[in-house]
Amino acid sequence: MDDKTKNTPSVRYSDEELEEFKELILQKLQQARENLAQLSENIAGGENSTDDTAPTFKILEEGYAVSQKEENAKLAARTEKYIQNLEFALMRIENKTYGVCRATGKLIPKERLRCVPTTTICLDAKMKEKRKK
Repeated sequence: MDDKTKNTPSVRYSDEELEEFKELILQKLQQARENLAQLSENIAGGENSTDDTAPTFKILEEGYAVSQKEENAKLAARTEKYIQNLEFALMRIENKTYGVCRATGKLIPKERLRCVPTTTICLDAKMKEKRKK
């Protein structure tokens, strides 16, 4: 038994199924990168100037702008994490370990993978994990 065979789980999705998941993940990755670029642009840009407003409203508008930038920064950080998790999922596809629950070693149902392509755990194991907390 060579090293590659040792690391490949005995239960796994077929190469065709993995290719299907890869396409789905690549689409989600492209969308996430576009969203991140838009968020980054919104954080950096200052297109909403308050120069022409009364001083009282200017303070309120500036506070709102800061709040919006903070919210966009949080969304950008979550999007970056999502992108990283999508990239990890692609690595698991290449290793042929994608879709195998890290807790049980069983296949994660396709429906769950289609909804949450970054998951590494089946729903039963996830529920047990939550009950422990």
